[in-house]
Amino acid sequence: MAALSRIAADGIVALHVAFVLFVVLGGVLALRWRRVAWVHVPAAIWGIVVELAGWVCPLTPLENWLRAQGGSHVYRGDFVEHYILPLLYPADLTRGAQILLGSLVLVLNLVVYWRVAASSRLPRPRLHRVDETTQDD
Repeated sequence: MAALSRIAADGIVALHVAFVLFVVLGGVLALRWRRVAWVHVPAAIWGIVVELAGWVCPLTPLENWLRAQGGSHVYRGDFVEHYILPLLYPADLTRGAQILLGSLVLVLNLVVYWRVAASSRLPRPRLHRVDETTQDD
């Protein structure tokens, strides 16, 4: 059971990293697939609010609980714990850095969605069908 809890905690970290990447870069997907915006905008708002307000994402306590259930108190150095956790939980993350990161994500997404809105206002080329019965030979 302990090994399963540690694996689940690693899965939560992987999910957390994927969510952070989606929050930061998901708007770029909306440039190609506009419907992505319906999922990305709420995710980006959540990520920005969490950073600017200094909240703790609910995935963090879940991961910590799973680690405690698995008997892990110290990270041992597998790939997820050694390389991905420091990206999510840097040791020297200050409140000012959190505000800066949240602001950068906000500006990045504003620019991307400005581009999405601008490109959706451009006239789309129309394809003209040629009616074969009216063509002159």
